[in-house]
Amino acid sequence: MTESRVLSGIEFARTGHDGSRPLLLDLYLPGPEGGAAPRPAVVHFHGGGWRAGERSSLGPVLDGSGIGAFEKLTDAGFVVVSADYRLSQEAHFPAQLHDAKAAVRWLRNHAADYNVDPDRIYAWGDSAGGHLAALVGLTANAGAAGADTAGTDAASADAAVAAVAAWYPPTDLARMAEQALPAAVARADDPGSREELLVGAVLAHEPAKAAAASPISYASRSAPPFFLAHGTADRFVPPAQSASLAAALKGAGAAVELLLIEDADHMWILPDHSQAAADKAMAATVSFFLRQSRHPGAPAT
Repeated sequence: MTESRVLSGIEFARTGHDGSRPLLLDLYLPGPEGGAAPRPAVVHFHGGGWRAGERSSLGPVLDGSGIGAFEKLTDAGFVVVSADYRLSQEAHFPAQLHDAKAAVRWLRNHAADYNVDPDRIYAWGDSAGGHLAALVGLTANAGAAGADTAGTDAASADAAVAAVAAWYPPTDLARMAEQALPAAVARADDPGSREELLVGAVLAHEPAKAAAASPISYASRSAPPFFLAHGTADRFVPPAQSASLAAALKGAGAAVELLLIEDADHMWILPDHSQAAADKAMAATVSFFLRQSRHPGAPAT
């Protein structure tokens, strides 16, 4: 284990009508290495259904599991950023995506300050954060949802990432309800669902809004390499959401890896309550980013 350090509460953007709302990030830096070449970096977005959660968290179950997700990445030589974004009670989509892109842009603009390689910046997220990571990766050249408050092509390019890892992400909001498992405890067509609160509308009544907030809408050959991980027993986000996006990316000619972990529920909960699924997902995620940092676009080994 390397000796890493954490810089907490760095302001990376301001939002709100009067610009008074600060958005903060935490920065995890690997141990010092004299004369080291610029490092790859991972920008993480937290889960919580877009209405809860906080930066530098992977949810209460994983935070208490001891997997040390960010430390595993710094031990592997990555700089890690974990960033705030506005929750759905404060703003509807695409505000969350604008904030996620602002975090990537901040890191790229400050790459030299933290010995980061601006061409090796990656996005990662879990659940709602996986949804945002996927959108960051897929909308660098998109309009509508991909546009941010700066509204310029240069700004979009500054927020581009070289690869994406997403754990159990919502990817196709319009189909989430029909794909829900029989034992689902949350469905996208429930009144006041997380997904409807995100877009500020009933999904069935506003298909254009549902599509604009769905990563699958932007699947194309120009997508960066993707790693998608999902449990087959996920009662909150149907596993078909990851499988569908993987199929769309593969069909478009993009590089994608899909890891389905048998019997794992959301947050990698297993029937025996072991952390085997979390450990497997974390190890595969670190491996994916390491391969991308060494050989961009490298397939799974």
